[in-house]
Amino acid sequence: MSRRSGVLEFAVLGLLHDAPMHGYELRKRLNVLLGSFRAFSYGTLYPCLKSLVAQGFLVEDNPDVEYVPATALNGKRSKIVYRLSPEGKERFEELLAESGPEAWEDEHFGVRFAFFGQTDRAVRMRVLEGRRSRLEERLERMRSSIARTRERFDDYTLELQRHGLESVEREVRWLNELIETERATRTARASDPPGHDQPGRSGTEH
Repeated sequence: MSRRSGVLEFAVLGLLHDAPMHGYELRKRLNVLLGSFRAFSYGTLYPCLKSLVAQGFLVEDNPDVEYVPATALNGKRSKIVYRLSPEGKERFEELLAESGPEAWEDEHFGVRFAFFGQTDRAVRMRVLEGRRSRLEERLERMRSSIARTRERFDDYTLELQRHGLESVEREVRWLNELIETERATRTARASDPPGHDQPGRSGTEH
């Protein structure tokens, strides 16, 4: 499975874990979740849906209704509603539990973060720390590159490099804050007396 299709599978399963929806609504939610720069077309989404159905992870509630892409002329939309099967729920839980290097990469991290509310706290910490480590490595390479090439580039090229460097530095600071919050919350939970339940608690504990 390609990296991009893996991100799409995770996002689809995660959104349908919340509630069943038809393809048109799912596509809108995906565009909001992943951002306009990753906007998915029907040509990308529907093969993914069909593949997940074939694998038994999704169920089509109206499989006899053929999908017709919406256009300005026909105004038609798919009437097929997709929902997770029990196997699909298990698959989503498996993906939520993954915390290896792929989860730290640019293509995956934003989607993983979108479902942190359903992710185990220990997995969240591994993903956040892995992402920070990856970006710190990137920062070192960027700083070295700027230092080596400073004399060879004009001011505009250097400003572009500095802009990229500052963007990564901002994300590292953001990750540091998130990690500290996770640690503080974990410490507070560990100090709670047995049976104590905090209101407004978020996240999944296993």
